[in-house]
Amino acid sequence: MTSSQKNSVVPIVFAILIAFPTMARAAEEYGIFEAIHRSSGNYEETLQAVSVALESSGLTIHGHHEVRVPEQKQQAHVFILTSPDYLAAASAESPRTVSAQVLRVAVYTWGENQQTMVNMANPVAHAMVFYSGSENYDTLLAGAATAAAEIRAALSELPGESVSDHQEPMRSEKHYNKYKGDGPARMMAKFRRFEKSQLLIHETAEEDFETTTAAVMSILSESDAADVSEPTGWEPLVQIPIGDDAVYVGVSSPYLEDKMIRINSRFRSDGKTDSAPYPGTDHVAALPTEVLIVREDGRTKVLHYGQMWRMQLYFWDSGYRAFTANVGVPSAIANSIEDLLSENLE
Repeated sequence: MTSSQKNSVVPIVFAILIAFPTMARAAEEYGIFEAIHRSSGNYEETLQAVSVALESSGLTIHGHHEVRVPEQKQQAHVFILTSPDYLAAASAESPRTVSAQVLRVAVYTWGENQQTMVNMANPVAHAMVFYSGSENYDTLLAGAATAAAEIRAALSELPGESVSDHQEPMRSEKHYNKYKGDGPARMMAKFRRFEKSQLLIHETAEEDFETTTAAVMSILSESDAADVSEPTGWEPLVQIPIGDDAVYVGVSSPYLEDKMIRINSRFRSDGKTDSAPYPGTDHVAALPTEVLIVREDGRTKVLHYGQMWRMQLYFWDSGYRAFTANVGVPSAIANSIEDLLSENLE
């Protein structure tokens, strides 16, 4: 590293220690989610304030989505963002790592009196997973911390109380670096890290990158998302070009949203009340699930994630009983995405 490169890193590292103290490298465990605000306003007021604050920030909003909470007992909304500075810092990385670049902020009602909360998918924990093999790991971790600080700063003036509370699932940096699942459920994820959990749906020539992207979006846009009882049908929430060689497509469905909230809520007692029976609304920043279109090794590839790996990353605190009781759900989701695209891509 040149002296000028070293000098450029110093302000970023300083920003971590000032704006993100609980995530300094001395910390032992990091939540895959982080609560960042307890609102003093109601859900509608907070949602509007978050939307305005994010639009006024240096972050880029690519889409947002009202999450379908079971029986409409609670409310939840997710914003899907990127940070231009963080994108620039990761511009030389493999296109397969782009999931780390997509930031998510959630507004949701939770617990006694359905208080409105704001949290985010923790950018630093994601960087620990996707950039663990990079020569620029420390710089990218610093970039992720700065992106998190950007989100906090954007929302710092909201009515209520700013917080920095790491949320389950919690893991060490070493665990994230080699993430293959958790505990005995690792066998369900086939002991795969993220690279091998990116499953190939379709492969074609390198020059077909743009036409393949257009075809994927057309198929998804024409897909009719079924009701909560069926895993078929997908709604595209965002299409985000990242560099020249990757497109991140975020998708969701009523089935996915119903299952993720119900499964995560079933065995949890914290935050569960008669008026708010679904504490799993605090996990909606796991949305959307991803389809990736990448150009690598002279080929265009359409990929999606093995859902058991992904669901363990975000929902391991649901408990092992929840996973064994719903062992068919991840494959139903993954198979639905794969079948839809593989049957319609030529």
